[in-house]
Amino acid sequence: MFSYADTVPRDFPELASIVRKVPGVRSIGNVAASVHRYHAVAAERLEGRSEADLPEIQAWRRTFAKMGLKPTQYRCAAESLLRRVRKEGSLPSIHPLVDLCNALSLAFAIPIAVFDLDKVDGVLQVRPATGAENYETFAGEVEHPAIGEIIFADRAGNAHARRWTNRQSGLSAIRPETDRALIVAEAMHETAERDIERLGAALDEALTAAGLHRFTAEV
Repeated sequence: MFSYADTVPRDFPELASIVRKVPGVRSIGNVAASVHRYHAVAAERLEGRSEADLPEIQAWRRTFAKMGLKPTQYRCAAESLLRRVRKEGSLPSIHPLVDLCNALSLAFAIPIAVFDLDKVDGVLQVRPATGAENYETFAGEVEHPAIGEIIFADRAGNAHARRWTNRQSGLSAIRPETDRALIVAEAMHETAERDIERLGAALDEALTAAGLHRFTAEV
């Protein structure tokens, strides 16, 4: 269901991640309490400082620089969310599962990707791009990732995320009709292994509270 190409942990040994497969997404209940709770945690962490000061974000900036990307031009998803909340005060509601994962991403400053599994062909793998993959934007345009760019790719050559944790594809975005989802959270900072486990526990608790009891960990 999900894997890393051998080169990814080799080149980024600091990487820590958790994965959850979540069926029955259409039956998700109210997540407002969890979303409010984790937005409050994020607000407390941001009080008096910028998201760029957080060690979790600094680690992803170093990772992007290592990949040859300008960190202030291409931000990891968690930094983008934190930056938007700091500037605008809130995030728009998209879908209960996405809202929940965005709130957790804000609180932990760790990127969390949520994919519609029925739009993924075979195993979703984080790997360097060959340059032949197709990436569909939310506007429906098709891009081709640069050779060597780290992407989330499936068997059919669809790139479901570009520049690793920078930007997901519209192809596998969560929608009201989504029934099965794959959640991937990834961290790079010094205490990443410990914090990613804490995030996983918080995610499991929130999913259970929302009535999604059959989720499983994937490796």
